[in-house]
Formats: sequence, structure tokens, C-alpha cells
Amino acid sequence: MPSNPGKSFYVTTPIFYVNDAPHIGHAYTEVAADVLARWHRQRGENSFLLTGTDEHGEKILRTAAANQSTPKVWADKLVEEAWLPLLETIDIDNQDFIRTTEPRHERNVQKFLQHLYDTGFIYRGSYEGNYCVGCEEYKTEADLIDGQGDFAGISVCAIHSKPVEKLQETNYFFKLSEFTQPLLDFYEANPKFIQPESARNEVVAFVRRGLEDLSISRSKEKFDWGIDIPWDESHITYVWFDALLNYITAIGYGEESAELQQKFADLWPASVQVVGKDILRFHAVIWPAMLMAAGLSPANQVFGHGWLLVGGEKMSKSKLTGIAPNQITDTFGSDAFRYYFMKAIAFGQDGSFSWEDLSARYQAELANGFGNLASRVIAMVHRYFDGVVPEEFGLEAVDLHVAEVAKAAAQNADAAIEAVAIQDALNSIWTLVDELNNYITVQEPWVLAKSPENKERLATVLNTTLEGLRVLAVLLNPFIPKATAKLWAALGDSVGELATQQIQNAGNWGQLTTGVTLGQLEALFPRIEAESETK
Repeated sequence: MPSNPGKSFYVTTPIFYVNDAPHIGHAYTEVAADVLARWHRQRGENSFLLTGTDEHGEKILRTAAANQSTPKVWADKLVEEAWLPLLETIDIDNQDFIRTTEPRHERNVQKFLQHLYDTGFIYRGSYEGNYCVGCEEYKTEADLIDGQGDFAGISVCAIHSKPVEKLQETNYFFKLSEFTQPLLDFYEANPKFIQPESARNEVVAFVRRGLEDLSISRSKEKFDWGIDIPWDESHITYVWFDALLNYITAIGYGEESAELQQKFADLWPASVQVVGKDILRFHAVIWPAMLMAAGLSPANQVFGHGWLLVGGEKMSKSKLTGIAPNQITDTFGSDAFRYYFMKAIAFGQDGSFSWEDLSARYQAELANGFGNLASRVIAMVHRYFDGVVPEEFGLEAVDLHVAEVAKAAAQNADAAIEAVAIQDALNSIWTLVDELNNYITVQEPWVLAKSPENKERLATVLNTTLEGLRVLAVLLNPFIPKATAKLWAALGDSVGELATQQIQNAGNWGQLTTGVTLGQLEALFPRIEAESETK
């Protein structure tokens, strides 16, 4: 594929509630979006990753009160002590972090609301329904299930397993019902807008049943933690209507400066919006309808990934199944965290986490498969060629096959990322890891080194394996950036900086400069003592 230096790739995560500290389910979403952003940046594109926090709404108000705090003080504390540190813990390279309490967000939410009100898409009306504080959403009867245990005999939210509250209010409404057909037409014209296919089918079926107008405000008589409705300050904005707008307020929507207006023009519509499947309807139904009403294009794609399961249940702090990311990274490191969750779970499907699987994959795939491969090859170059990259003396069929595997790995991985099939991308890359390990086993360079007449063949074998490691460093850089930085430093940086190596050129063979002295390789994935593997 050609380089696209002028092309933008804008990827977003959901903005996360600050009612509690993050668990590995949140981190899973962050890593997936970060891998996509890093990959497209490695393709030479202007890649922009947005993440952030959702800080308004009744749930935040109640959580703060339960902790003897105010909503803003509570939000500040959680952001500084938990959410921003998470990004460092799992090595996220985000270009912005939006908080819905920031002035740039609040003022432009009000501009958006005023525009929809002025153009007749918002009206005043009354509503009565079942409200789930956990979801910050009115629930239909179909969204409720029979409670268990303490809630037996009571209808509860299917997601939170807690009772809903019966609310009757006079609020402002968004004319969502007017977008039933426009949305169906949009889905048909843009079949990749909602992915995976199972998620698309669910949303289309939901919209076909017909949409109802959406309550988008709450009276301050109920609670006042939110953004004021600009034409009626006795009401605040419904938290989801506020939160969804972060994706455009963060990149310049509504701003007057030419620079921010250009930024918005360059980045919107977003390339991929990564969300959990439990919030898919907000992003695939309400959000595009909001944008259509404002005369803006919806995102190019909304991708609803599955849930992380622990013991067969969706990860949840309230159910005590939440695992803090640092419980993993303190032992295995951020690269292993990133690799495991992208490799072990097909993106878009539910996946189960277990310490045993993590430990096994770390040892077999990272430490032995990739890390040991790199250390053996570089050690042999130091031992047999004084650390200097040897030249090759005519490639045989087995050497050319390695080059073919490398080229196919790069092409297939790039195509997989384009389809947001992250696991498939890693599987494609790992074909080269396996090929190189097999190649070394068969070629036995340590045997070749025993006979001077095999010196040229030994040089060719080690040159071939070094080229393979170069390809792996480029392709794996979006996934395990700390390890690939170490490997690239050992390769001598003879092709330029790792960040400048473009994915689409990675599989082109013969890029290493011969005669360059390699550095020493720091252990990529050190051995972990058994007793600490599942601490």
C-alpha cells in the first residue's frame, strides 16, 4: 500500500465513568484503540487517539456523596490517581485526554444543544419510565430481567442486576423518532459502519422496531451535576447526550480559531470508534442521529468489542470480579499485558481471562517464542562475527521462503488491522516468529560455525534471521513497544529510527546494512519465578 502522509486516522475509546478506579476491562479497550492508532501511525498517517473521562450524571453525584466528597473533587481525585496513571501502566500513546468538566467541552455541548433547539430537533415534554442509575438510561420492559437474591421478585437492569427507579419528569426531548428511516438508510449504504456483523444485526433489528424520542435533560430539582441547558438553566443535560459529544468537542467542534476548525475538518468523521457492546446502541443509534440532526457526518465505523469474563461473569467492580491492570503489569510488564489481551481474544467476541493462560502464553509465546529467538540470533552474531551484521552470499530456497513468509506476514497483518481484526494481525505476524524459530532449528548455525568452509553459509543464515527480526520489530512495535525498542537498539538502528519504518515497506527484504555493529540485547521477556506468576 502507498504511504499516506496526508491521511488522518482518528480513533476513540469510550470516555469512562469516574465512579471507580479502572479494571482490566477498561484497559482492554484502551490497548485495542492504542494498537490501531500506533499501527496507522507506523503506516505514515496522521494518527490521533482520544480517550478521557465522563464526569457528569447522577451516578457520579451519588458516588461522590457516598465518599463524603463533591462530584468535582471526586472526579479530580479519580482522574489524577487512577485514570491518568492507567495510561502509563499499559503504555498508551494518546494524543488527547478529554474530561467532560473541561470548559472546551461544556461550552461546545451548549452550542450543539442550542443549534438543535433552534432547528426544531429538541422540544419540551413529559416522560415516565424505568431509570437505571448505573447505565444513566431509561429502560424498556425488554431491558429488564427478574432479580435474584435480595432483589427476588423485582425487575432489575439486565446489565447491572440492580432495581431500576420509576421516574416521572417534564424534560426536553430529542426527536430521535424522526431518524428511524434515515438511520436504516445509512446502515444500508454503509454496511461496515457497525462491526462486527453480529453487532450490526442487533442494532438494525432494534432500529427497525421504531425509535422513540429521547429525554435529554433532567430537572435541577432532581439533581444538578451536569451541563446547563443553555435556554433553560433549570435543567441540565442528560449525561449521555453530553458525553457522546466529547468525540467532537475534543478536536475543535464549535471553536472559533482557524487552527481548531482545521483540526476538526482533518479528523472528523472518526475512522473507528471502539466501544464495549453494552454501550453500542448509544454509539450506533443515538450518536449518529445527533450528528445527522446537526448536519454532521457520523463516524466511519463503530466497533463493539466483547466483554472480558472472569469466572464466566462480565468483569465488574460491584461484583468483585474487577482486576486492576497493575496486578498484571507489576509482574508481567506492560508489553505482556498488551500482547495477551490482543492475542488471546478475538476482538469483537467475549473472552475469558485467567492467570494460568496469561502465564502460559508469556512463557511459551513471548519469553521462549520471540524473546529467546531474538537473544539467540544476536548472541550468535556477536559470537561468530564479532557483533557485525554479516553479508549474505546467495540466498537458497529455504532463505527465500523466510523472506516470502515475512512479506506475507506484513501484508496480511495490515489487511487484518484494516478490518479491526487485531487478533488476526498478531496471528499473521507470529507466522514469522514460528518460521524463524524453525529455520534456525533446521539450519543449525552453531553446527555451521564449527567448519571454516561453511563461513559464507553461516553468514547468510544469520543475515536472514536478522532481517526477519527487523521485520518483526516493525510489525510488533504497535503491540509491544518496549520490547521492540530494545530489539531495534540492538539491531544498530542501521535503517533509521523505528518510528520511521513504515508497515507497508516492512516486508521488503534486504534493508539491514551489512558491516554495522550490533548492540547488546537486553532481555525482552525475562523469566518469571513460578511463585509470582499468579500473585
